[in-house]
Amino acid sequence: MVIPPPNHAADIRQPLPLAEAASRWSTPLLLLDHHRLEENLRRMRRRAENAGVALRPHLKTAKSAHVARLAVSGLASDGIAVATVREAEYFAAHGFRDLFWAVTPTRPKLDRVARLIAAGVTVKISLDSLAVARASSDAARELGVKFPVMIEVECGDARCGIPPTAPELLELGHHVAGDPGLHLVGVYTHAGHSYDHICPEALGVVAREEGQAAVLAAEALRNAGIRVQEVSVGSTPTVSRGEPVPGVTEVRAGVYMFSDCFQAGLGSSGYEDIAISVLATVISNRPDQGHLVVDAGSLAMSKDRSTERLGGKGDVGFGRVCHHTSQEWIPDLRFTTVNQEHGIVKASSPEVLASFPVGSLLRIQPNHACVTAACFDAYHVVDGHRLVVDVWDRVNGW
Repeated sequence: MVIPPPNHAADIRQPLPLAEAASRWSTPLLLLDHHRLEENLRRMRRRAENAGVALRPHLKTAKSAHVARLAVSGLASDGIAVATVREAEYFAAHGFRDLFWAVTPTRPKLDRVARLIAAGVTVKISLDSLAVARASSDAARELGVKFPVMIEVECGDARCGIPPTAPELLELGHHVAGDPGLHLVGVYTHAGHSYDHICPEALGVVAREEGQAAVLAAEALRNAGIRVQEVSVGSTPTVSRGEPVPGVTEVRAGVYMFSDCFQAGLGSSGYEDIAISVLATVISNRPDQGHLVVDAGSLAMSKDRSTERLGGKGDVGFGRVCHHTSQEWIPDLRFTTVNQEHGIVKASSPEVLASFPVGSLLRIQPNHACVTAACFDAYHVVDGHRLVVDVWDRVNGW
């Protein structure tokens, strides 16, 4: 007999206290604070408006149609960015028709994108080489579609993309512009290395270089007679902390929706802005070891230790441990170790340890919202700190 997974959404008939939610569904649970989410969305919307650029929310973190609808509310466009074809298929099924898949494609995935395009969904793809462009062109011809294209520009992240002054940029631009199966829409870049910079001044430099690289690439293509409409940049740190660069038309960001301990440490947000947390139960209390154990290990929190780079109070171990009803930080508890299903939390004194007997609940704010959220298939939405009011689905996989 195959036991189906629980239908969490069907169980919500009235708001539930967190203790009752933990009893009904079992911890660990991924909690999403609705109020903090909306405040984060409003803050980024205002920032884009003040900069005079379009905001294209990146749903690689949230992976939820419920969150996406809130994220595009009040924007001039409902365009979003995605990181996987599975996300593109999911959001298309939920009515989103303007998608940018910001990852270089391979042929099997292009077949799936072509089906979305044939169904009337705009899905822009990313190119950074003639090899991928030719493969995309072959797929377009065989599948009978035309792929909208964004050329990826390298701005210092050293991952994908073409440097804005490299001759390969113009070669690729001319190829795409002259190919009947491809349509060049614009250029984009992503300053992933912004996460390596804690100093605000250094982060500002990275943000400026990010924008300048994209603009320089667009101008080079235009000077060569190639039409470029969109100039897109984005990462949560650079959009949150950087100044607008003239010529940029669009910003993309995703982690800002939820924030996390690393973003708070970088100054992109505050700890009071962190919208997701993991509700965990104390399953062992060990005075002889000076620690307690929670049922949220690496498969609930991930092994991300990004805050270690922050040092001092910014380093929260494997997550920032908080009271379950208030999300108030408990500085006397430190999340030091994760195993697959166990999380070890050190206490500063026997008295503190005694305050959290077996069965106690704790809220743990993650180091990295994206990878922690990816451990779950749903959000238990909290109105304020105490009541679960809804369950929202999210999509995982590729």
